[in-house]
Amino acid sequence: MPPSPAEPVVGATVQYVIDTLTRRIFTQEYGVDERLPSERQLAQDLGVARNTVREALDQLEERGLIRRRAGSGSFVTYDPTGASESMAPVAADTGPLQLQVVRGILEPEMVRLAIISMPPRQIEALGETLSQMEAVQTDAGAFVRLEEEFHRQIAGGTGNPLLMACYNLVIDARRQSFRAAMYRRHLTPSRIAAYQRAYNALFNAIAARDIEEATEFMKLALIEDQKLLTQDD
Repeated sequence: MPPSPAEPVVGATVQYVIDTLTRRIFTQEYGVDERLPSERQLAQDLGVARNTVREALDQLEERGLIRRRAGSGSFVTYDPTGASESMAPVAADTGPLQLQVVRGILEPEMVRLAIISMPPRQIEALGETLSQMEAVQTDAGAFVRLEEEFHRQIAGGTGNPLLMACYNLVIDARRQSFRAAMYRRHLTPSRIAAYQRAYNALFNAIAARDIEEATEFMKLALIEDQKLLTQDD
């Protein structure tokens, strides 16, 4: 009896293109019904061959993220707004401690998988986000947005679309009023500087493929957030 069909194995460069385009779709850089750049443009943008882009687009279409129209190009079919709306009650009903439990389950394993799977180009992109984070001095809102993007890129680095979708829900839960209020209260310039140093250390661990150091960072960061949640002053 022949073996059942398995998900096709793709090369590291194709996976890099898949992960990059998936992240752009999930973050609405490419919105629903929007036409993607041409294969030639994507190849130039990502520094890969056109046949690599074509193979990645085949995978995205199989996953239901895009639809390809002969003679017209590729169009986004994934609707993050609809997905977000359907899960909004879950994010709204999730309390601070419940969120911390889920983050404790996801984040250490997420960074472990990312270190195993992330190609050099994705690590470079993560470094660019870190550079933007390090340029922030007093704008708490800007820092939070970049921190979310940094974590989203780590989730994308796992190459697991389901994990990415789960982590997007975590981000939605973090955006609830309790989280926003906590940051307005505690994310001072000195704390931003401390976080920047910590994220620099995390990035260095990821770039060095140091799983132990990176997962330990995630665990310690969760402890620090837990302290903020329980502070009364």
